[in-house]
Amino acid sequence: MGAAGGTLLLASPWLSAFADAEHTRRSKARIGVVGPGSRGRFHMSFLKNNPKADVVAVCDVYRPSIDEALKIYPKARVYTDYRKLLEDKEVDAVLIATPLNVHFPVAMAAFEAGKHVFCEKTLGITIEECYKMYRKHIDTGLVFFSGQQRLFDPRYIKVMELIYAGTFGDIEGIRAYWFRNGDWRRPVPSPELERLINWRLYKEYSKGLMTELACHQIQVGSWALRQIPDKVMGHGAITHWKDGREVDDNVSCIYVFDNGVKLTYESIISNKFYGLEEQILGHLGTVEPEKGKYYFETIEPAPGFLQMVNDIEHKLFDAIPFAGTSWAPETANENHGEFILGKRPEGDGTSQMLDAFVEAVITGKQPPKIAEEGYYASALCLLGYDAIEQERILTFPDEYKLNYLNHHNPATL
Repeated sequence: MGAAGGTLLLASPWLSAFADAEHTRRSKARIGVVGPGSRGRFHMSFLKNNPKADVVAVCDVYRPSIDEALKIYPKARVYTDYRKLLEDKEVDAVLIATPLNVHFPVAMAAFEAGKHVFCEKTLGITIEECYKMYRKHIDTGLVFFSGQQRLFDPRYIKVMELIYAGTFGDIEGIRAYWFRNGDWRRPVPSPELERLINWRLYKEYSKGLMTELACHQIQVGSWALRQIPDKVMGHGAITHWKDGREVDDNVSCIYVFDNGVKLTYESIISNKFYGLEEQILGHLGTVEPEKGKYYFETIEPAPGFLQMVNDIEHKLFDAIPFAGTSWAPETANENHGEFILGKRPEGDGTSQMLDAFVEAVITGKQPPKIAEEGYYASALCLLGYDAIEQERILTFPDEYKLNYLNHHNPATL
């Protein structure tokens, strides 16, 4: 690898898997993109910057997406049937960025055709589909990535190293949320294309906020705790965007781990004030990976004025047998924290994720734990969706648990 590649290997425990792999600098990963819509083209824009990657084929049933994709890779062969693309001998790997309900048949057919697979999250539309895809990866020995870019984000990798080192003490809870303000709709040129273009709004094609957003953040929680939760409960509703959509625009879930620690997840798309974040709460400190910041529980004393008010209150009530003061200055607003990497990094790990996939395709070497993390992220968000739909507390099914050890510990790589 070149100098830039060497630096990347040092920065990512996932990419270090390729450090001793034998391949020439001239090797290329020849990739076919199934579903070059907005997300597919987003990935293509990163692949274009990687001299080891070449998108040699694209497939879609919607011609405008093909036309836009050809602006990035003008020489790519065009298909309207993914099965024909999979017959292309010049394609080494497939990047799947279709609507969710199509992931499973395309991925399974790709494995059968001997192609390596990158599949956008969520892997399947049911836990059973996700499990079968993972098992197919194991049975074929082919490379399998999912679109969990936080696994490759330097902020998140450093956060996990600090958590595992005990920097923030025992993790006592995790809060995750993703707030937006928009109807999530895309313009439709003619009515018959509504479900093709706005597939995220209909249950036949998507599970809404749980599969499109929660999948990322629930994975962060299980990654931090190095285990999967035992059970989940939740509630969802359409509270604002009452426009004929079928999926909820307001969801909340509580995931419970066997030690009693809870991960709460919330997403609303009619208010964007708080944005998105995962807050990992230890008894010694707190981490916000998305901001790339950490905060210790013990900080400088409160400002003089607040301290004075606090002292006055103590004098007024020190003769009354209260368990504590009725008012005391809180420190949250005064604790501005520190950046984990010195400043807030640019990007979200997508570039590193795709670089890792290219290396894996070239070497034929699957990085440890990547497929497993992607599988559990998908399965857990789908379990949360089922809990919302059924209005029940659900436990993670034993038959869908994987038999391998320490899959949530990239720090040991």
